[in-house]
Amino acid sequence: MFGEGHPRAAVMLVGEGPGEVEDDTGRPFVGPAGQLLTDILKSVHIAREDVYITNVVKCRPPGNRVPTKVEMKACWPWLAAQIALINPKVVVTLGNTPTSWFLSSDQGITELRGRFHRWKGGIEVFPMYHPSYLLRNQSRARGSPKHQTWLDVQALKDRLTLLSLTPAG
Repeated sequence: MFGEGHPRAAVMLVGEGPGEVEDDTGRPFVGPAGQLLTDILKSVHIAREDVYITNVVKCRPPGNRVPTKVEMKACWPWLAAQIALINPKVVVTLGNTPTSWFLSSDQGITELRGRFHRWKGGIEVFPMYHPSYLLRNQSRARGSPKHQTWLDVQALKDRLTLLSLTPAG
């Protein structure tokens, strides 16, 4: 599974890899985590159709485990080509795996999320929690992952406004 969305999206969302539902349908983020992601985007008036959604690895690792660095490196040419073709202004990394891949950091998502990081060619990388993590952590209390995600998606929308961009570029 390679990805889907607007071919000139200003925002590219990158997850870890396809889950079971995604593997069965050939579409990224269509299971429960994908439905939550769509709702998160809608909360700030970003339509799923206006962004591009893909994953670091293009096939589901055995046992749905975290992809290895070897697997990510093997899939990198496809992801690099997607980035080059779509030319997003912001890459939103969803969770630890894509965040550590893009930022080459040992810091976890908790430390890196919610801030814009400069990446190759002037693209900004904006780490956020993965929606599947939010499904496992239901609290909406101030400071909870769900509350932080609400702040993060607002910051993403504000950045797009500041750059005078619509999500579709």
